[in-house]
Amino acid sequence: MASPSRQRADAARWHTASQVLAQVHRQPGITRALLAQRLQLTSGMATEITARLRDLRLLAEAPAPVQGRGRPTTVLRPHPEGPVVLAADLRQEDWRCAVAAIDGQLHDLQVRQHGSREPTAVLAAVRRGVEQGRARYGRRLRAVSLAVAGTVHNHHLVQASTLGWGPVDLSVVTDGGQLPFLLGNDATLAGVAEARTGAATTATTALHLIVEVGVGGTVTVDGRPMTGAHGAAGEYGHLPFGDRTRRCPCGARGCWDLDVDGRALARHLDEPPPADPRRYTRQILARVNDNPRAQQAVSAVAAALGAGVAGLVNLHDPDVVTLGGIGAPLRSAAAASFDTAYADGLMAFHRTQPPPVVDAAHGDKGALYGAAIVGLDHVTSEGALAQWAADLRQEQL
Repeated sequence: MASPSRQRADAARWHTASQVLAQVHRQPGITRALLAQRLQLTSGMATEITARLRDLRLLAEAPAPVQGRGRPTTVLRPHPEGPVVLAADLRQEDWRCAVAAIDGQLHDLQVRQHGSREPTAVLAAVRRGVEQGRARYGRRLRAVSLAVAGTVHNHHLVQASTLGWGPVDLSVVTDGGQLPFLLGNDATLAGVAEARTGAATTATTALHLIVEVGVGGTVTVDGRPMTGAHGAAGEYGHLPFGDRTRRCPCGARGCWDLDVDGRALARHLDEPPPADPRRYTRQILARVNDNPRAQQAVSAVAAALGAGVAGLVNLHDPDVVTLGGIGAPLRSAAAASFDTAYADGLMAFHRTQPPPVVDAAHGDKGALYGAAIVGLDHVTSEGALAQWAADLRQEQL
């Protein structure tokens, strides 16, 4: 057994390694010189640490582009034989998966339609995707991180009204726990992505909202989501901002969900509820400039969205609001209606300098990027890095 002093030295070394890899993730292609500046390392320490991480197949280095005078430096990139995570996003009509290395960039993106809406069939398809990832990447695959459109707690989906599912154990996608499994709500993870690498990176407190089938979101503080006592915070679509005469599939009345997506547009247009509210919304937006009735419907939905955003700003007092999914094009198609409802709903002291509402930077892939971020947080934790090094030593014996 290592001595206490050796254990402390090892812990400090892995802590520094974790910090270095976090910087590479936050800014892919960061130079060694900038890394040293941000972590307050001497040039010699930065060189030593990056060399150690290179030997551990965690980082690779390449010459940085020459910019004027000064000593040449290098940019830091994921090692081609380094650890990866498999990120997946389970949505109403399909599921997607991609692989991310240390820099958080998505590779090998695949999109697959549900062959069946039954949970067992859908999860079996996702599990096959995980197995394909394991076959391709072997021991390099260190975790599976799943985003899902529903309320989650631990490894379970508690409720997903848009999928029509009740409680489901989602950890089956890793086939008995042979890989670390991380799970999060899709809107929460999209908010993490915006706070860490997207449109809210300069904000201390950020509110992210995503409109797909209904609306969800999260508040992040210093890049970390406020998930609540049971991991179910951010179910904004089930706030009673809507018509109390309408009952939501979740069981409550007056949910905001029913006023801000394709179901609301169909109701305003006297059309039947769409099977796929997200696709229906995009179809309506495509003809909004040439159809007065579509214009009126979009204006009404945009106003409902703006008013609800104002209520959440009054509640959370964020620095910025990021808007993802079909929320951004809805707002853009009826900007005046959104802006008026947003301003009218704000408390007076917010109106002098209201938090800006900006489009999400990660667009349709926000939840996937967020799942990758959470997976990489795990992979680059001190304990996981120590295990990676131990596995590498065992491989080299």
